[in-house]
Amino acid sequence: MLFYQDLENTIFCRHEIIDTDGLVILSGYLGPVPVSRLRELPFDVTVIYGMYGDKGIKSRLHNSLLDLNSEISNIKIMYSKVPVHSKCYAWKQNNDIVHALVGSANFSTNGLTSPYREVLAETTRDTFYELNLYINTVLSNSLECVEVIPSTPEEALPAFNGDLDIHVCTMTLLDPKTNEVQDYSGLNWGQSSTANVHPSDSCIPIRVTHIRNYPHLFPPKQTKPLLNASGRPNRHNDVIDIIWDDGTKMTGLLEGSQPVNNIDYPKQIASVPQKRIMGEYIRNRINVPLGAKITKEHLDAYGRTSVDVSLEEEGIYYFDFSV
Repeated sequence: MLFYQDLENTIFCRHEIIDTDGLVILSGYLGPVPVSRLRELPFDVTVIYGMYGDKGIKSRLHNSLLDLNSEISNIKIMYSKVPVHSKCYAWKQNNDIVHALVGSANFSTNGLTSPYREVLAETTRDTFYELNLYINTVLSNSLECVEVIPSTPEEALPAFNGDLDIHVCTMTLLDPKTNEVQDYSGLNWGQSSTANVHPSDSCIPIRVTHIRNYPHLFPPKQTKPLLNASGRPNRHNDVIDIIWDDGTKMTGLLEGSQPVNNIDYPKQIASVPQKRIMGEYIRNRINVPLGAKITKEHLDAYGRTSVDVSLEEEGIYYFDFSV
């Protein structure tokens, strides 16, 4: 059987139809949000970050995975010393594989929630022995995450370009025209009278200058998304993992649309499944009541009016809102 939609649900519900007491996930890259969901499973899970052996791992993603490894009692996170780009999901019973999916989907929000972009396929029983041998070989050449010293962000990224740090985009939370927080958009999106918003809804605007100065951060939108089974177009914005400087993790969406050089790019970053997740998080950090309007005075009292955004891996972003 082949799967190309709703891959996250497929993985997290698979144990309901098979008899299993363990899961091994081998993925080229990992996202902290799906890793954090593994606490929901009623058995032990081993997770292998396959591409550690290629470029190492950046400190902020590593720290996030370390926290999850210590917080969640049923997981063990490993880093492969040999570069492995494979994506394998193997369910076990008494240490033998009883079911497996292989394909192109990384164990990250971006890899599991973009319809049609990635696939996972069931393997047949005659492959279980070789697949188990392959996974065990990778495991025997892996380190536990607690043994690893990460590379610095600078070591893993290209060189600087003059005075502009091309790795970190400082995104203002103010309207550049007025130097104030916008009344009904940005952090105050939910203050609009539109019936479909919650008072705490917020987003972080992506401006044209951000796209021009940091082209690696914000990918163009899918201009012709495929149609789903009901005939409607699938979402053509990328879902991402967000790691905040205080360790908070959430799922985000590069949404909206704006043209830059005749190419459509996202217009803002919001949390999903509700925009108020980010809005409530920011209000809690700056000590503003939930649902209340945010002003420049609130941000000044907190100590900053911007968020520094950088890319850890494909689809995994780090947001620094520290003072």
